[in-house]
Amino acid sequence: MTPERNTTMTDRPDTPRLTDRAEAARLARLEREAEALRANLRRRKQQSRARTTPPEAAPQDTSGNEA
Repeated sequence: MTPERNTTMTDRPDTPRLTDRAEAARLARLEREAEALRANLRRRKQQSRARTTPPEAAPQDTSGNEA
């Protein structure tokens, strides 16, 4: 009598694997997404800074000389 083994889906030797080309495409997509997220974060930070910074007033002359 042979002992029964409880198999799961991860035990299957024929699980699908990405080809080298598909893996390269996946990695390229991840890099593009990461760069897009970084660009989006930079843009949002810039917009946030623009909202919190008061508009610049004309520079004041502190030399004491009147024109």
